[in-house]
Amino acid sequence: MTAAHPEPGRRRPVSGDPAAARPVLEAADVARALTRISHEIIERNRGAADVVLLGIPTRGVPLARRVAAKIAEVEGTTVPVGSLDVTMYRDDLRTRGIRALEETDLPEGGVDGKTVVLVDDVLFSGRTIRAALDALTDLGRPAAVQLAVLVDRGHRELPIRPDYVGKNIPTSLREAVHVLLTELDGRDGVLLGPAEGETP
Repeated sequence: MTAAHPEPGRRRPVSGDPAAARPVLEAADVARALTRISHEIIERNRGAADVVLLGIPTRGVPLARRVAAKIAEVEGTTVPVGSLDVTMYRDDLRTRGIRALEETDLPEGGVDGKTVVLVDDVLFSGRTIRAALDALTDLGRPAAVQLAVLVDRGHRELPIRPDYVGKNIPTSLREAVHVLLTELDGRDGVLLGPAEGETP
């Protein structure tokens, strides 16, 4: 997840070379983080009866499914899972050009009156989450909205704070965070390396 509208003269880490990155979380660390997030969701909401998980594509979707599976193991309750495409709600459409639309897939029953937990891989500026909140407003009226992220890398530009965090990883703006998931990348892990245009 990347930020939009950089300040003049301030270069954003959009992407980088994972081959030049170093691991900061291994597969076991990712599993532990998701287990902890799942338990915290259950505790905060006194169960999961009215909880809906919406993953933000791309990596937020498999993360949401994993959290739902862990909650089901603990509570014996099936938690509805869906995906929320924020593409058309982003504030950087003009600066970043044409983007492929993802998919919004709401669970049966929608989000009205539910506690919606947005799930994403990395929290950075907060602009993607702002877009997600705007998208969610057009889809219904949840009773509450919470945010779960695997990694919080800092550098917020908007007053957005996650309710559940797998790992806080302090970063510089010259670094890129790469989240790897088995469903998409063949393995789990989090890497930290130089941003695009930066030398290792």
